[in-house]
Amino acid sequence: MMQIEIGRRKIGLSFLDNGSAEVLLWAPFASMVALVGDQLPAQVIMERAGYGYWFTNIDQLKIGDSYGFEIWNEAKKETDKSSSSKLIRTDPAALFLKDGIGAYATAFDPLDFNWSDQNWKGIHRKDYIIYELHTGTFTGAGDLRAIEDKLDYLIALGITAIELMPLAQFPGDRNWGYDGVYPFAVQNSYGGPKALQHLVNACHNKGLAVILDVVYNHIGPEGNYFGDFGPYFTDKYLTPWGQAINYDDAGSDAVRHYFIENALMWFRDFHIDALRLDAVHAIKDFGAVHILAEIKRYTGELSLLTGRHYHLFAELDLNDNRYINPKNAGGYGLDGQWIDEFHHALRVAAGQEKQGYYSDFNGVGHLAKSYERAYVYDGQYSPHRDKTFGIPAEGNPGEQFIVFSQNHDQVGNRMLGERTSTLVSNEMLKLLAGAVFCSPFVPLIFMGEEYGEKHPFRFFISHTDPKLVDAVRKGRKAEFAAFHHSEDTPDPQDEKTFLGSKLDWESINEQGHQLLLAYYKALIALRKTHPVLSALDRGQVKAIALPVQNCIMLCRGHGEQHIMVLMNFSAQKQKLRPPIGCAWSNILDSSSIQWGGPSTNQNEISADGIIGIKPESILIFSGKNV
Repeated sequence: MMQIEIGRRKIGLSFLDNGSAEVLLWAPFASMVALVGDQLPAQVIMERAGYGYWFTNIDQLKIGDSYGFEIWNEAKKETDKSSSSKLIRTDPAALFLKDGIGAYATAFDPLDFNWSDQNWKGIHRKDYIIYELHTGTFTGAGDLRAIEDKLDYLIALGITAIELMPLAQFPGDRNWGYDGVYPFAVQNSYGGPKALQHLVNACHNKGLAVILDVVYNHIGPEGNYFGDFGPYFTDKYLTPWGQAINYDDAGSDAVRHYFIENALMWFRDFHIDALRLDAVHAIKDFGAVHILAEIKRYTGELSLLTGRHYHLFAELDLNDNRYINPKNAGGYGLDGQWIDEFHHALRVAAGQEKQGYYSDFNGVGHLAKSYERAYVYDGQYSPHRDKTFGIPAEGNPGEQFIVFSQNHDQVGNRMLGERTSTLVSNEMLKLLAGAVFCSPFVPLIFMGEEYGEKHPFRFFISHTDPKLVDAVRKGRKAEFAAFHHSEDTPDPQDEKTFLGSKLDWESINEQGHQLLLAYYKALIALRKTHPVLSALDRGQVKAIALPVQNCIMLCRGHGEQHIMVLMNFSAQKQKLRPPIGCAWSNILDSSSIQWGGPSTNQNEISADGIIGIKPESILIFSGKNV
């Protein structure tokens, strides 16, 4: 069986030091395989290498040349080489598809880049302040190069890590990225793999970490010919998006190696700092060693080799800390996970209608629980799921949980893609942000959130298969039939849907946006510098819900330092009695005129121990033991 080499990529096409190209393809369904390309004088018949692999070493192929494979299915006679018996396919491990899906791959050498980030050692996960962005809509140009022009802006904001939504090659030039078809290839319309290396290098030289969103639970439908090579998929399981990846059925060893190689490549050859693993609950693996645990093991070995630490963050909808527990505690060892339940409880507290999965949440009561326990449902009956759900997240530090008030899913999966800035007041926007950054967890913001972007972020595609386009259109209309007229559903294939989702950078100069941006900067600076807010210590967290007033009192400590956070989600001014034991000093008031709010006075606790808090606002106090 092929062995994974930590120090270099084995599958696909790799250039060696002597200038020759080594090609390794897994195609157990084939009876014969030939390497072909526009620059090759003739097809190159590949040799069997065992366990379904085919191999060749060739001098004629150079960087930038096109190449692909002719494969003869095992069911055909080996002597039958007619056009009807063979298939021409792109390399499943191609790094660059210059002309998009359906064309030959473009030979690319990831080692042919002059890195200048040798002194970069990464940052600790507790110091991550994440900015999630979509390459195509973050800038007018919509490519990786244009992101570099915004790095100084992100640093001034206080961001320490950018998270790129998936870059794997997808059909056309407009897509969220979760329908990527070639997991190793960087989207051509974004600039391709060299542009990604250039961006990561620039980020590291400015002190920014880079997280890449990857999809290991399915492969997109259009241009997906993986099944012609071997058993990449299994019928044992189903996913909401297509065939399940074969991680534990017959022939799965090579499939597992494929995705392990993918993770290692991003870390080793592109210097990515962390991977966000999309919807890991849809990864089905009942083998003795779960694929996620195996990816973690190889990632750890690579870290020892390079001297850099790499993170694996999961999107997880199971409230099961087995995914983030260490191996010696029976876990898979992932470094952290997104916490959707914090978001759901926060949005209900802010007035979100209790429909769909929001129906499981009661607002401030569940938000207070999430501050203390991370998971809201940790062994209780869930009405929405109609079953008992979750286990307690005990022994997991705060830095293992990523929280947010909005993200690409929670915005883009609304039918109209409305951002929070168009759904709630400006005062509530500041409260939501404060609720995230005062948590004992890692904060994430979605692009444009920091200045109150008004343009929507809608679901968009650019498929070329008319039947698939029609199916997606009908699916979107059916999904929202109970809430909107079908004619209101934006056409995901229409380029206007995509163009209308781009950030409006001109609007940032307006006074209201400037005030909100200044507030975010102050909030992030406080999160980074205050010894309690930056510690993410779950051991000293007490959250008290006041449902009648729709308020929360959050107390956190670290050593002798303490903070008290008062949050008023109601539309009325409230009077609260904070706990005693500290000499409190107000260090942030979201309702201050400094941030465009109505308050002109400094908030201090009165002689009788009562403090008034404006509607839809947050007060942060700092104190020491007395």
